[in-house]
Amino acid sequence: MINLRPATPADLKLLQHWEQQPHVIAADPNDDWNWEVELSRNPDWREQLIAEIEGRPIGFIQIIDPAREESHYWGDVAPDLRAIDIWIGEQTDLGKGYGTRMMQLALARCFAEPRVTTVLIDPLASNTRAHRFYERLGFQFVEPRRFGDDDCFVYCLNRADWHPATAIAPQ
Repeated sequence: MINLRPATPADLKLLQHWEQQPHVIAADPNDDWNWEVELSRNPDWREQLIAEIEGRPIGFIQIIDPAREESHYWGDVAPDLRAIDIWIGEQTDLGKGYGTRMMQLALARCFAEPRVTTVLIDPLASNTRAHRFYERLGFQFVEPRRFGDDDCFVYCLNRADWHPATAIAPQ
């Protein structure tokens, strides 16, 4: 069973290690997460979570309110949306279904808030494996979009298209 817990400054070395892994770099080559600062901040528009199996960290999830986050990464967006970043930390944990379970937990968290209408994601345009992953979860392609130095595809999952019966209840 996967559990999500808040990321804390005690996770600094782990997150720095994960962000140096080739598969994480390939999926997110140009982001500077600024962990030293961000792990100590807890703005009400963001959750940073560590996914664990029996206490063993396996991945990271960030859920933000894109209308309220400070950098305006998503630009001008409607209220009541959420955006998710997700990655598995170690290459050896890929392909085991952990990402699917983590994403189901993240979506259940997002849609537990009745106002939330849609969840956004932005995988690299070149990351066809991620596109298939999100499409299997019900996400729909919206548009290609450039974020900073990255060519991405924007996908969304509307509440009406989310199937909580196949999701896992938030823990």
